[in-house]
Amino acid sequence: MHRFFDRDRLPRPLLTRFALLLLTGVLVYHILITFRLFLTPLVLAVLFAFLLHPIAAQLERWRVPRIAANLLAIFLGIGVVYAVLLFLRGRLGILLDDLPALRQQAALNAHQLYDTLRVRWGLPLPEQERFTLSELIGETLLQGGDTLKNTFRGTANTVFAIGILPVYIFMVLYYRDKFRRFILMLVPVQDHRMAQRITRRIGAVTGRYMTGIFTVVLLLCVINSAGLLIIGLEHAVLLGIIAAICNFIPYFGTIIGFAFPFLFALVATPTPDKALWVVVLFIIVQFLENNILTPNIVGGMVRINPFFVILGVLAGGMVWGIPGMFVSIPLLAMVKVSCDVIPSLRPWAFLLGDRGTEEHALTASKIKRLFAFSRLAKGEVVLPDEPDDPAVREEESDGA
Repeated sequence: MHRFFDRDRLPRPLLTRFALLLLTGVLVYHILITFRLFLTPLVLAVLFAFLLHPIAAQLERWRVPRIAANLLAIFLGIGVVYAVLLFLRGRLGILLDDLPALRQQAALNAHQLYDTLRVRWGLPLPEQERFTLSELIGETLLQGGDTLKNTFRGTANTVFAIGILPVYIFMVLYYRDKFRRFILMLVPVQDHRMAQRITRRIGAVTGRYMTGIFTVVLLLCVINSAGLLIIGLEHAVLLGIIAAICNFIPYFGTIIGFAFPFLFALVATPTPDKALWVVVLFIIVQFLENNILTPNIVGGMVRINPFFVILGVLAGGMVWGIPGMFVSIPLLAMVKVSCDVIPSLRPWAFLLGDRGTEEHALTASKIKRLFAFSRLAKGEVVLPDEPDDPAVREEESDGA
């Protein structure tokens, strides 16, 4: 035991680095918690500046002065957000007006569910529980409507109360060249090329991600609303837009978003058929979003493995709530880009990236080989695939 705990046998540099890393993580966590009211709008402003930068840059190429170009881009963004909030407010008002009828339908569904459980399935449920269940669902709907109204009002008031956010966006856009020069002044001259690579790649990745995620959400607004309209669900446009907006949260957004139309269809419609169709629509939208929309619009530049995406989203939610869940992926992408360029940090880039498990991934070639093996097991003749390597093809042709 004495020899095991000998100080000369312990890897002191590794333990020192681990202790410093742990201490730094705790310190950063407390700083983010303590100054969240200051840091949240600042980080959001930086991300929205990446989103609006192409518009401002295009206006500057048209010989519009930078101040005017930045103001026009910001006014355009504010106008779009304000129009969406006004539209949602109007649709939400219609939903709240229909709340008494929805409460009556929910109570009727509760009675039918109770009768089904007691008569068809023979469950020993007392008769008084039938009325208790319907009253509980009715009160839940009323409280849910009030909560939804207060949440929307609180969110809208919060958005419009953060008047400093457009100012931050303007400053980031106006001083973007100054910030770039400041970074170059911090690093030694021999590392200027590396610093320029990092800033260019961060700008490209973040701008592509922000533009892509907003485009995906816009398309999902149309797809979700159209799907719910085809199903015949009431308030389909409002529920479809809410489900699409939740997709700003990676991985969990689609599940959270479709929980609203699913519960609405389950409680406020005469039969559960529409709820089942909502589940089918969720599966279709999930497939389209994960395999077609996001890979082709957002692109493969944000190559972070799902494990750290989930950890980042959960950590962002613990620190800053919903804004933290939204900003976690762009911040992780910035960290990964920096680790990719700096040689000493490339092991961290490998850990954060999505490479290293290709041999275990489910690909089209593996599925093709699986079908070929099953056909071979049945006694069918399966011709080998043509080799992909040109050198192999040339060697085979020479041997023939």
